[in-house]
Amino acid sequence: MATKINEECISCGACEAECPEGAISQGPDIYVVDPAKCTDCHACADVCPTGACVPA
Repeated sequence: MATKINEECISCGACEAECPEGAISQGPDIYVVDPAKCTDCHACADVCPTGACVPA
């Protein structure tokens, strides 16, 4: 199960820089996770200041 980014995202970019798989990118409003690339390692959740990276 991939991680997703919810509406709590403030678009700080911390998650994108931390993702070892390159699964996170800037979406139209907030960052988004490509579930095909996400290995559910939770590296993004560990650095997210708002807790926006959550299990899908």
